[in-house]
Parts: sequence; C-alpha cells; structure tokens
Amino acid sequence: MKKNIFDILKKTKALIDNDHFVLTSGKHSPIYINKDAIYIHTQEASAVGKLFAEKFKNLQIDIVAAPALGGIILSQWTAYHLSKLKGEEILSVYTEKTIDKNQIFTRGYDKLIKGKKVLVIEDLTTTGGSVKKVIDSVREAGGKVIAVGVMINRNPKEVNEKFLTAKFKSLGTLPVVAYEEKNCILCKKQIPINTSVGHGKKYLESKNKN
Repeated sequence: MKKNIFDILKKTKALIDNDHFVLTSGKHSPIYINKDAIYIHTQEASAVGKLFAEKFKNLQIDIVAAPALGGIILSQWTAYHLSKLKGEEILSVYTEKTIDKNQIFTRGYDKLIKGKKVLVIEDLTTTGGSVKKVIDSVREAGGKVIAVGVMINRNPKEVNEKFLTAKFKSLGTLPVVAYEEKNCILCKKQIPINTSVGHGKKYLESKNKN
C-alpha cells in the first residue's frame, strides 16, 4: 500500500496533540508536528522526498531549494527521487537564516540558481513567512520559481498560491488552531508549556529574563 504523509507522521509519532506548544511563529497551539521525529528515520525522510518528487515530476525542474535546517533533508531527498524519476541530475540547495531572520543563499548557491528552474519546498507552514523568503531569494538570484511544495500546510486559508505568488501544492493539510500569546486559551487555563519539543523552552527562558 502506498504511503501518504499522514501514514509517515503516524509511524514516526511526529504528530502530538492535547498539549501546550509554542510554534516557530511564536503562536501557541494544542497541536504540534515534530518534524525532527521524521528526520531521524532515513527511510521515512526518503519517503517524504519521494512524495514530493511524484507530485512535481511532470514539471521542468533543475534545482530543489529549501530553508535550513530541516528543509535541507527534504531538499536532498526530493532532488534524489526527482533525479531517479527524470533520469537526470537535479541539484539540491538551501538558504540560511540571517540575524534579521531573512533566508538567503550562501556558499555560492546563488550562482547555481541563476537562470534555473527551481522547486521550493518546506516542511511546515503556519504563516508561510519562511518559504516566502526563500521564494524571494530565488528570484533575487535570477532563478525562476516553478512551484512550491509543503509537507503539511497548517494554514490553508492564508498560505496559498495567491500569497506565495507561485504554483503551490501540499502533501497534506492539517489546519491547526494557533493563538497569539495574549489571546492564548491554553495560557488562560494555566496548562504548562511543553519544553521538550517546539519553542517552549526558549519562550520560557525569554520570559524569565524579562
């Protein structure tokens, strides 16, 4: 039976609910997708890359680009499976986060991007901010964004083709309730913040400093 993304999330126990998490965006949520639980299993990480490759195999693609850190793994596996499907080498590159939280190409990757057709991928989207920055960096480097793929889209109402200004597909959609800190129902109920996954530990440390 062919795997889908939710089979992989279930097998690796990457989907956790009924708790209090702080997301990358800073918002709070009762549900968390621990993508790192997938990446430690090379077979499952490869399976995610294969799902991406199959979804975009009919497009002309020269390079797969993604934001560091987790995106590096997905970019590698997606490029690997696309190369096998197409019978030609598809390169894999990644952007790195700057101090001002931008996503830029370093290590000379911008020179590889110029004039190339690029598939941009990301693991999870809540606001779509990170992947949008990768798209902008591809275009600034002179590359053409052919499509954007996301493993799990947690905000389908706002993260879409119109917002990303590119062809967009996700392997799965899982709308997640996310609260701004000041409106967080979980905080109001005094449910402890999970510090083992997500950004809860950093969040609490910053609160204690203040």
